[in-house]
Amino acid sequence: MARKKEYIEEEVVEKAMDLFWKKGYETTSMQMLEEEMGINKFSIYSSFGNKNGLFVAAMKLYRRKLGEITNKLKFSDNGVTGIKEYFYDFIPFSHDKGHCKGCLITNTANEVNKDANQLILTEIEKFSIEIRQLFLSNLKQHQNKDEKTIENQADYLLISMIGLATASRICSETQLHNYIENTFNRL
Repeated sequence: MARKKEYIEEEVVEKAMDLFWKKGYETTSMQMLEEEMGINKFSIYSSFGNKNGLFVAAMKLYRRKLGEITNKLKFSDNGVTGIKEYFYDFIPFSHDKGHCKGCLITNTANEVNKDANQLILTEIEKFSIEIRQLFLSNLKQHQNKDEKTIENQADYLLISMIGLATASRICSETQLHNYIENTFNRL
């Protein structure tokens, strides 16, 4: 007879997500996960397969939480202004629960290399494609731009967002606001 889970999976994934977000994927040990999640390794392996599986579940939860601000951009009809609002909305999101954590996906992309687990690399790529597509959609709202300019600006904004996500871990709010203003002055 299979044992009944004595925990709520989404709650333990959220705890793991917070730990990965604060400490990073590589630094986070199974022992740290056990302590943070309040469950043992057997339960982690039983539910998620391994640390990679748990991390992918944490990344998916992170993307759902980030959906609060990405959905605003998705449904925006403000073009570049909508994208700029997304950048500004990201700052308080990145300072979740009093910690300057940046972006879980960007932090992970900065930490791993191309030899990392394929599931993790796929999640990073899906996220980048999704954000770039949102930027493209909003840039296309400006009728006076040709396709090549829009593509180039979407790339520029994606890389700028990665910069903001990284900088949000260490820079002051004034510095982050200056960064955003300078980014959008270049469009």
